[in-house]
Amino acid sequence: MDNSKKLAGVAGVASMLWLAMTAAVAANQRRLVFNPTVKREVERPVSSGHRTRPIVLRSKDGTRLSGWLMTPAALGPHPAVVYFGGRSEEVSWVARDAGKLFPGMAVLAVNYRGYGDSHGDPAEHHMVEDGRMLYDWLGQHHHVDPRRIAVVGRSLGSGVAVQVALERDARAIVLITPYDSLLAIAKRRFRALPIEYVLRHRFESVKYAAALMAPTYVLRAASDDIVPHSHTDQLVARLGRLHADETVPDSDHMNIPYLDGTQTRIANFLSQQFLRPPA
Repeated sequence: MDNSKKLAGVAGVASMLWLAMTAAVAANQRRLVFNPTVKREVERPVSSGHRTRPIVLRSKDGTRLSGWLMTPAALGPHPAVVYFGGRSEEVSWVARDAGKLFPGMAVLAVNYRGYGDSHGDPAEHHMVEDGRMLYDWLGQHHHVDPRRIAVVGRSLGSGVAVQVALERDARAIVLITPYDSLLAIAKRRFRALPIEYVLRHRFESVKYAAALMAPTYVLRAASDDIVPHSHTDQLVARLGRLHADETVPDSDHMNIPYLDGTQTRIANFLSQQFLRPPA
């Protein structure tokens, strides 16, 4: 066999491998983007500073969504927070920690489709649509001041929070380990593949950042091997109203929401924003 035929054979094998890898990423992207956790992180979630009750809500298409509503013991109406979790996050821990994270605020933490006791399958368009529904539902609750609702998103959930805040009049936005877009991160990870043609769940926060008018507080992990700081830099540079961009000492991508330093920063920021008179 001459060299040209050998090269053609190698090229053919390489092409087949490339096509196979691209097909595998396309077929398994839901598993790559989402990692639903069904088991509760906290078996009996109760906030020390709130009345805590489990809730079941229905999405617009009837899918059952399960989570927790926490309301302060004092008479309202209160400022409020909608929380959106990360890629592998079951949100019962929010109910446990809400007393420190969200003092004096009503809190709604609901698991995404396929997470915890929520039904269905996760997808970007479902998460965003469900997020808007949760925001609206909370704003109609008699314990809540609809003019004072913030959104808080961690990691994957930062992309949900950004898109919800884009179409709702959020008083403030907290983004924990946020990214510019999952598409950008995927292109970095799968450099040789045409990822832009196969990835359906893109969470392109950077496209919406400039239009966000609520004060936005960014918290980074000191060590983050999931969302490189360069991807957070791209988002921060485009934010319409950046309040602060801070790094939490001794934090990584997994432990950052549980740390006292993180929780105190979030509580202080939101408390200050909720004291501002409505626009």
